[in-house]
Amino acid sequence: MKYFLHLAYNGLKYHGWQRQEKVSSIQATIEDDLRKMFHPKLTIHGCGRTDAGVHATNYFAHFITEKEITVDLVYKLNRMLPNDIVIKYLLPVTEKANAQLDAISRTYDYHIHLTKNPFLVGKSACYDTLELDLAKMEKATTLFSNYTNFYHFCLQPDLHNHTNCQLSVSNMFMDVKNNRIRFQFKADRFLRGMIRITVGRILDVGRGQVSLAELEQSLQLKQPNRYMSQAYPQGLYLTDVEYPKHIFL
Repeated sequence: MKYFLHLAYNGLKYHGWQRQEKVSSIQATIEDDLRKMFHPKLTIHGCGRTDAGVHATNYFAHFITEKEITVDLVYKLNRMLPNDIVIKYLLPVTEKANAQLDAISRTYDYHIHLTKNPFLVGKSACYDTLELDLAKMEKATTLFSNYTNFYHFCLQPDLHNHTNCQLSVSNMFMDVKNNRIRFQFKADRFLRGMIRITVGRILDVGRGQVSLAELEQSLQLKQPNRYMSQAYPQGLYLTDVEYPKHIFL
């Protein structure tokens, strides 16, 4: 039987989703506890990689087990897992369902606070030393949804079969009262490092280091980024993954 795990995690203490040697990861933490209950070689497959320090409020992974699940797995697994990982639901799916390949879209939010705040440490990226032109940043954000090829906004573009992404949402929200900014991006796929590079370039526009015209030239593939500046990982959240309804039983 195949199942989707619907989960969320605070990634601050982890080296991303994927299991790696000698470092902690979300995948390894969940897998190790599932293996105690089912099979020592059980593997879970996530809907995508996240970098070290990145969070997810809605993440999906699938696994297969020959044993019938007769216990309240969500309750039992949550008792075993650390407090920074939570399982929300266990969802039975069709035999061919795949948490990564069947995703129709993904949504990421990136949070910034502009004044030092001890209650946001690790949960939002602090840029308290910058003089930012917020109007230009908002214009820069809207540019991205006008383009489909993000070759210059990927860490290793040549590793992908192509660098086209259908970006349906590219928004910037400002909370002036609390000195906070939230970016939101939704697309059918994202390239490696794409969100953090995108936010980094928007911040460069806000600093006055990159003009709107230069940003658009990069999006038009007329010139590469002068330097690859990535926004901090702790501001990034995977907030939604959409699937076709027919894969759920």
